[in-house]
Amino acid sequence: MLFPDASQPQTPICSAKGCRSDAAWVLVWNNPKLHTPDRRKTWLACPEHREHLSQFLGVRGFLKEVVAFADWTPEDGA
Repeated sequence: MLFPDASQPQTPICSAKGCRSDAAWVLVWNNPKLHTPDRRKTWLACPEHREHLSQFLGVRGFLKEVVAFADWTPEDGA
């Protein structure tokens, strides 16, 4: 199928390079050199990549919070 079926919900996938696993976590971040303080970006993470992606963002001072995907709403950090 070339085009996804709009009637079928899309399963969110992990943001880690090459990973196609279902996302279970939302990593909310902000790069203060590029974004205003209230701007929030998100990466999705599977259980396997949650710690790696969190460390990547945390070392740079970008990570703001990690929220379970089931508990996340866009107002929390879109």
